[in-house]
Amino acid sequence: MGKSLREIRLPDLQAHFQRLLPGLMVAFTVGFAASFLGEHYSAPSLLFALLLGLSLGFIYEDGRSTQGIDFCARTILRLAVALLGFRIALTDLLVLGWQVLALILVGVTLTIFFGVMITRVAGMNKQFGLLSSGAVAICGASAALAISAVLPNDKTKERDTAFVVVGVTTLSTLVMIIYPIVSTSIGLSDTAAGVFIGATIHDVAQVVGAGYSVSETTGDVATVTKLIRVSLLLPVVLIVGLVYRKSKLEMQEKPPLLPGFLVVFLVFSCANSFIDLPELLLSSANVMSQYCLIAAIAAVGLKSNLKSLVAVGWRPVALMSLETIWLAGLTLAGLSMLD
Repeated sequence: MGKSLREIRLPDLQAHFQRLLPGLMVAFTVGFAASFLGEHYSAPSLLFALLLGLSLGFIYEDGRSTQGIDFCARTILRLAVALLGFRIALTDLLVLGWQVLALILVGVTLTIFFGVMITRVAGMNKQFGLLSSGAVAICGASAALAISAVLPNDKTKERDTAFVVVGVTTLSTLVMIIYPIVSTSIGLSDTAAGVFIGATIHDVAQVVGAGYSVSETTGDVATVTKLIRVSLLLPVVLIVGLVYRKSKLEMQEKPPLLPGFLVVFLVFSCANSFIDLPELLLSSANVMSQYCLIAAIAAVGLKSNLKSLVAVGWRPVALMSLETIWLAGLTLAGLSMLD
């Protein structure tokens, strides 16, 4: 039986930290290297972190850093998701009007259902459908990691998560180039183009880049639209967690009704909405969340087997591409109805 907090002594904590330290150092070192590459080569740092982690998988297999890498892929990941709450203000939901809010909600909901249904038809793993469609519908790699955190552990979970991160980051980079061209070619106004870009591109950084490449107005609207999508991360992860919690009723030890990191996410979001927080706190939380996410993705890469990732095949790639096209089509159809 595990020890209670009162029974844990300082030497125990020190020994535990010493066991975690090698893996933490590896994951964060890979993360910092990925950040450097991302800044200097104008490419997604998260993708660099995953690829570097995959190439260094032998370190995890060595055994000395296993506990720390596992801790980073699990606990540091939850910390990063919780800190995302500081990026959300509930007042942002009111800026664009109820029609745009409805459009975003419908797009996210139907994209997740579409992904799950396609996996069933294709005979694929339903959990992969949740991971991929949630990542496409909400906020890319961050959503994939948050959803993965509440899914039950199985032999393909780490592999599927790594594959989704690679796929969604690559697709996000491609559509960052394509969607501004599409917006201008079909004659969308600056505001409509901002809604389209913010409601469809997967990662926040690519939304900002694509939006401001059209105009300042488009960039502002795209950023707010994207933040509204990110705010849907909490209810989606909560629903997924509840669904899998009900499927484990026969287990003696059930997962918590609401994971602690989601509670903290909500608390931070409410604080950012109703309290005038110092800009230094918000910027520091944003930077910390970013580096923790990069380190967590590096840890996921370190834990994943590159051969098993390659063996996934072409069907998951086709699935994520279809989910991306589906979301874009839904959003354009909704915008045409709002005109």
